[in-house]
Amino acid sequence: MENTENFQEKDNAVRNKSFDFSIRIINLYKVLYNERNEKTLSKQLLRSGTSIGANIEEGIASFSKKEFIYKLQISYKEAYESFYWIKLLHKTEFINDTEFNSLKINIEEIIKLLTTILKTSKQNY
Repeated sequence: MENTENFQEKDNAVRNKSFDFSIRIINLYKVLYNERNEKTLSKQLLRSGTSIGANIEEGIASFSKKEFIYKLQISYKEAYESFYWIKLLHKTEFINDTEFNSLKINIEEIIKLLTTILKTSKQNY
């Protein structure tokens, strides 16, 4: 459990950023679904975008370093999938340049943090 305690103290940036990103994705989903009449792509983004933080939380609660790494790898993959849906929504004009650029900054920050945490965790495994 030592690794998760250190993770909570040192690396809560990824936890906080992924939670905030989930809130943004839920709010975007509401707009896309209700106002822009986009039902399919928005649901895909909702699933992958909220999954990032959920898997980070599971990683924090993991019982082993192996499980911790596994859960963060899932978060990493979900972040890349979310970025795909964001790009697709932008290219199909469901989100504008301002929305896209803001979300892009958020997801790139999360990906960078997860990359660093995974690299360090794997080196110390």
